[in-house]
Amino acid sequence: MQFSYPFNVKKEGAEFIVTFPDIPEALTGADTREEAIDLARDSLIAALGGYIDDKRPIPEPSEKRPRQELAHLNPLEAAKVGLHMAMVDEKVGNVALGKRLGIDEKAVRRMLDLDQHTKIETINDALKSVFKYRLITSMERAHGTSGARI
Repeated sequence: MQFSYPFNVKKEGAEFIVTFPDIPEALTGADTREEAIDLARDSLIAALGGYIDDKRPIPEPSEKRPRQELAHLNPLEAAKVGLHMAMVDEKVGNVALGKRLGIDEKAVRRMLDLDQHTKIETINDALKSVFKYRLITSMERAHGTSGARI
């Protein structure tokens, strides 16, 4: 699964509004289209954090449609969201996961906190050992960058 969520930017009055079809709680706006696009990822992360805090299932991203933009989670955020998704799917709570991993429930909460730095290896180990998932990363050239090498 790719952790890139499509979003729409629509002008409403003097403001550009960003909405995510898959995550309706992710909503932001700005005076310019460029500002709105820059703020889109932050609103997505905040909304996903709410899903995790509420222990609600997170919808998988839909396919990008023409004229939509994409907000990409970084690898650590994607791993944390993936761990939450696995926990919800298999009905494993924080305490139960902590017991399976031999760690405190507070450590599990930190693993799921999108604002908290966690070693990605820790999340990968939990995904692999408890849920039998494999975390895979990929790389692609960012839109609008040159092919120059540094």
